[in-house]
Amino acid sequence: MFRQLLNWRVLLALIAILIVTGTIFYSSYVAKKIEKEERQKVEEWVEASNSLLSANTGDTRLHLTIIQNNDDIPIIVTNEKDSILDYKNLDSSRIAGDPLFLKKSLEQYKADNAPIIWTDPFDPTLINKYYYGNSRLLREVKYYPIVQLFIVGLFILITLLALRSNYRSTQNQVWAGMAKETAHQLGTPVSSLEGWLEILRETTGNEKMVYELEKDVNRLRLVSDRFGKIGSTPQLEELNIIKQVEDVVEYVRKRAPGKVVFSIDTHGHTNIPVRISGPLFDWVIENLLKNALDAMEATGTIHVEIINQENDVVIEVTDTGKGISATNISKVFKPGFTTKKRGWGLGLSLSKRIVEQYHKGSLSVKNSEVGKGTTFRIVLKK
Repeated sequence: MFRQLLNWRVLLALIAILIVTGTIFYSSYVAKKIEKEERQKVEEWVEASNSLLSANTGDTRLHLTIIQNNDDIPIIVTNEKDSILDYKNLDSSRIAGDPLFLKKSLEQYKADNAPIIWTDPFDPTLINKYYYGNSRLLREVKYYPIVQLFIVGLFILITLLALRSNYRSTQNQVWAGMAKETAHQLGTPVSSLEGWLEILRETTGNEKMVYELEKDVNRLRLVSDRFGKIGSTPQLEELNIIKQVEDVVEYVRKRAPGKVVFSIDTHGHTNIPVRISGPLFDWVIENLLKNALDAMEATGTIHVEIINQENDVVIEVTDTGKGISATNISKVFKPGFTTKKRGWGLGLSLSKRIVEQYHKGSLSVKNSEVGKGTTFRIVLKK
């Protein structure tokens, strides 16, 4: 799936490059053609205007037609010293409202096009310069590649977001399917073990063995129940978050090496009600604690802090383990990422999904330093 997504990105990028490149070349060709036609149009206008003013009178209809047809190209007429003499096709309201409008337009026209010089055939000392700007059509043609680039970029962005959303949806379905299949596969051996436990109970002298086996079977049933809830809408209920965390810490403490010290700080609180799915949330805390144990290699401390805020409850799990490098912090929640020799790298990924998708909270690495330890932070809405 990832390879297909990558191929789509490459294909879209190539299509965008071809579209933009073709548009730029064609727009440049059209713009140059329009520029040439507009200059010729201004030259004809200059010639027609000066012919009407000359002493030679005759049929002036052609001259008037040429002058009247130029209603879109702005022109400013100056003398040889660039003093403004006249103008055409400029907004009169803007000229009246801004005394510097003509001068600003003149500077812009000088930058846009070379002026057309006209010399009076009867008085060579009389020279006029005709500066002209670009018509609306020419401006639109020049800006068209930019607009096209924006549209193509927007199209690619929307397509990539759609592909990414589809990829995530497919990935979520795969995880949910795997989890439910795991729960289904665990169900049969767990039921069988429960049957054997009933047989052992009928025989005297097996009480201690039955007690220990029952705890393990219950544990397997809990694991199966957790996997079965993945992909389904969890049933949230108001529970005491402190008791939930304390129970999980106690469970992990009994199975941890003796040199690992556990501590919990609730800041004096004994009951903080939060709507959670008990089995799934316990799984998150258990994953964080086991992750901390793996990072410490049988020696160190694990400190859990529960902070009761106005609108949120913050749970921080801090260990004194080997820490996470800066390059790996952004990867720890990705499925399959692990620095351990064993494991599939799914614990933190599933934990993040449980907290963020099912409980609408957040799970993140608050801070980590190589050789000193890591703090994971959970934030839940009250």
